[in-house]
Amino acid sequence: MPKTKTAFFCQNCGTQYAKWVGQCSACKQWNTVVEEVVQKEKKPVWQSNESPSKKVSRPVRIKDISNDREIRLDTLDQEFNRVLGGGLVPGSLTLLGGEPGIGKSTLLLQIALKLPYKTLYVSGEESQGQIKMRANRMNPDSSNCYILTETKTQHIFQQIASLEPDLVIIDSIQTLHSDYIDSAAGSISQIRECTAELIKYAKESNTPVILVGHITKDGMIAGPKILEHMVDTVLQFEGDRNYVYRIIRSLKNRFGSTAELGIYEMQGNGLREVNNPSEVLISKNEENLSGTAISATVEGMRPLLIEIQALVSTAVYGTPQRSATGFNAKRLNMLLAVLEKRAGFKLAAKDVFLNITGGISVDDPAIDLAVIAAILSSNADIPIEKGVCFAAEVGLAGEIRPVQRIDQRIMEAEKLGFSTIFVSKNNKIGLKNPKVSIQLVSKIEEVVGHLFG
Repeated sequence: MPKTKTAFFCQNCGTQYAKWVGQCSACKQWNTVVEEVVQKEKKPVWQSNESPSKKVSRPVRIKDISNDREIRLDTLDQEFNRVLGGGLVPGSLTLLGGEPGIGKSTLLLQIALKLPYKTLYVSGEESQGQIKMRANRMNPDSSNCYILTETKTQHIFQQIASLEPDLVIIDSIQTLHSDYIDSAAGSISQIRECTAELIKYAKESNTPVILVGHITKDGMIAGPKILEHMVDTVLQFEGDRNYVYRIIRSLKNRFGSTAELGIYEMQGNGLREVNNPSEVLISKNEENLSGTAISATVEGMRPLLIEIQALVSTAVYGTPQRSATGFNAKRLNMLLAVLEKRAGFKLAAKDVFLNITGGISVDDPAIDLAVIAAILSSNADIPIEKGVCFAAEVGLAGEIRPVQRIDQRIMEAEKLGFSTIFVSKNNKIGLKNPKVSIQLVSKIEEVVGHLFG
């Protein structure tokens, strides 16, 4: 019998220790190191028909390497393709994480049911009957989607060898376990071993694999940090369950940009792609309300118009409150300090609440001017005219700074019927004869004069 060995792993970051310690030296967390059984045995190797493991790698001059564009698999989902960078790359491993109940399984099952090529959906969390009930709301007549309810990787690979799918979806990586590691499913060593086996299969068979990952209460993907390093792409599925909109972001992408954004609307029959998110992120209220401003922002290659709401009221308690939803609270404090110091607005004794509608989070500095406009509108209780939007950054000296890709922002405002857009005087605008009136400003005082007289 082989000798069983144990090791100690940090449950927070995955660092391995030879003996138990109270504090992890890597992430500085206390009482996160636990003992796990690691069995050192010779492991069978997954091999494809071509037996690529027998090939010997040789050094090649970089100029001799072919740089042909890689062939991607179309998922027939424009939003998912956009975030991936154009589709799934053969042999890639994609990790999709998100809150419980946010719609991860729904999204991947919906994609699997639409695909024209053979897809294997492996579920370790739900029975076949549960998956069938969800599929009945989407596309129950799909003939290319195969469902497997299994958690042991050795059995999964046996079914993969007989089915030979074009795409494999694992829901979820925390439920898998391998016979070669004697610890429970979801532990550090099991996640690392199962992911390594799936990576080896994906690279040798040139088959894309999508993993669903759980997250911790802090919003991080559960398991060792090395899990995110091992995969090719990490996607984050987010959104408040009380809202109908879901957002998918790319946190890591070896085959495309990490700045792209995909938006979905949750409906009874699944997730609907939102191709024009500006229309759903702006309220259709016909009344002019104070404290509301529209900003032209850019997420990846996509311009968006979002609505920013602010509420300024006299502080009832001793210390004024500063609260921001979907916006960086530290940047809000900075903008309030600029208004106090540079523009002369007395806001130190007032509560300020800021909200970006639609349940999304934006970190584009181009929304600074819209934030300030919404705060001043609420403070004076004077609504901003309909058809006015903003696209500029605000500096610490109170100056209006230029932002990138201003032409795309102006074109998006024009497409949605806006009449005026405020931008920095230092922006170089390449559009000829735009239908939108462009107001060039350089100081906050100029913006206040235009908006409130």
